[in-house]
Amino acid sequence: MACRHRSSTTTLARLAKPARLTPRLSTQPQLQSQVASAVRCFSSSRPHQLKETRCQQGKFTSETYPELKRDPRYGQVTKEHVDYFKGLLGTESAVIDGVTNENATDDIEPFNSDWMRKYRGHCRLVLKPSSTEEVSKILKYCNDNKLAVVPQGGNTGLVGGSVPVFDEIVLNMGRMNNIIEFDEVSGILTVEAGAILEVVDQFLAGKGYIFPLDLGAKGSCHIGGNLSTNAGGLRLLRYGSLHGTTLGIEAVLPDGTVVDDLCKLRKNNTGYDIKQLFIGSEGTIGVITKAVIQCPQRPKAQNVALFGLESYEAAQQAFREAKGHLSEILSAFELMDAGSQALVRQVTKKNSPLEGEYPFYCLIETSGSNSDHDGEKLQTFLEDVMEKGIVVDGTLAQDETQVKALWSWREGITEALGHLGGVYKYDVSIPLPEMYQLVEDTKARVQEAGLLGDTDEHPVRAVVGYGHMGDSNLHLNVSTRRFDERVEKVLEPFVYEWISKRQGSISAEHGLGLAKKKYIGYSRTPTMVGLMKQLKDLYDPNAILNPYKYI
Repeated sequence: MACRHRSSTTTLARLAKPARLTPRLSTQPQLQSQVASAVRCFSSSRPHQLKETRCQQGKFTSETYPELKRDPRYGQVTKEHVDYFKGLLGTESAVIDGVTNENATDDIEPFNSDWMRKYRGHCRLVLKPSSTEEVSKILKYCNDNKLAVVPQGGNTGLVGGSVPVFDEIVLNMGRMNNIIEFDEVSGILTVEAGAILEVVDQFLAGKGYIFPLDLGAKGSCHIGGNLSTNAGGLRLLRYGSLHGTTLGIEAVLPDGTVVDDLCKLRKNNTGYDIKQLFIGSEGTIGVITKAVIQCPQRPKAQNVALFGLESYEAAQQAFREAKGHLSEILSAFELMDAGSQALVRQVTKKNSPLEGEYPFYCLIETSGSNSDHDGEKLQTFLEDVMEKGIVVDGTLAQDETQVKALWSWREGITEALGHLGGVYKYDVSIPLPEMYQLVEDTKARVQEAGLLGDTDEHPVRAVVGYGHMGDSNLHLNVSTRRFDERVEKVLEPFVYEWISKRQGSISAEHGLGLAKKKYIGYSRTPTMVGLMKQLKDLYDPNAILNPYKYI
């Protein structure tokens, strides 16, 4: 049940001592239960994909992109191939066979489609290995027989990178989900690629540690997929990227060679750091099977505050003040615009934790080891931004339930957008001073084209922006009633050209996949693209891994 309560406590801006703020979310037991229920029902974790009826399934990717043609180099999957894989993997649950069994179509469909129903392939065979040895034998056999393969994790991406285009075999890593080893002194974790992020983080919580990555899709995404796309997420401001926190990797090359680089040392300067090639390569040069991750201590004290601001300039000022006042305990600084918050209210039916409505909202999280120390620093920060008129209104969480409730206004945006229809998503990096200008310019362009409106004749519902302000990472979302070719022509390549002129990146997270493959030149020079192609040719000369994507 959605929380409908609005307390009458005074706003943050009216208090002389912000740390004493009485939260807007009531601490009465009954209302706590309502808030907790709302968080459970409208989780930030994307639920596992359910089987869909034919009318709910999206168009085939091959129809959406008619210029794509199946590469004749690849073989067709036959009964002989299926028999080999069944003999190798043993249990029937490890092989979903649509080649010899037409009744398996519905079972294969979730692996053929992305969660946005924007990309859909023609795969007829799904393989679920349970060990690195099985992955090695599968890839060697596929390489020898020129069978194309798509590595797949939790399938939570946005760019079509984890689903087939034609009849490629899906190599799903979900059965390789073991936590192999954890050193409680060093915080070094060894884990298989199919482990779910949220499960791993809950395990670490019991040991007093935290995984250095947090995502809205944490309930479904796999560690291997996180590494393959170099996922950034909500904790990058504090803990850095996976390029820095990953100490070692085990991966399998297309010819079946196992790359064993499961180093557990923070310092290892013996030759090329090969593991970095697999982080962010989207399964195009090898399949990650295991990883060694440096995990930090779990913060003992956590504070979350949500603010309302009158302008993007004020949000930038608040971020600068937060870095100055909170420095080492600042773990997240998230930006949301009014449109994104309105969509969350529309879908969840919840009342805003703030009394008024504002053009921009910022969610700040601090994480540290001393609650008194952190509280004092946060109080000083709050007093400063209020006295300077940077923050207009705000609320401060007083317990874990309220922390989750405030975070739901940020993490719930993606799912709210999904409830309302199709979404064109652009996860990009832009220099901070101009970051939000892309949202305004895109909205103006869509309006000028007559595509934005409140009636069904207008395909676009809203153009909203939110993201990780601490990383200059914007999520531009164009919410639509339906996917429409006119909308896509207005958006692309306009968005990428706009970013390129400001020396930004067309892919801050999620990678290139199929959606951004042809636009890589807006962020990378011909020399860099050429080097990437050389690496692809070196490691995957038969091009069997994740074809039609990336570069």
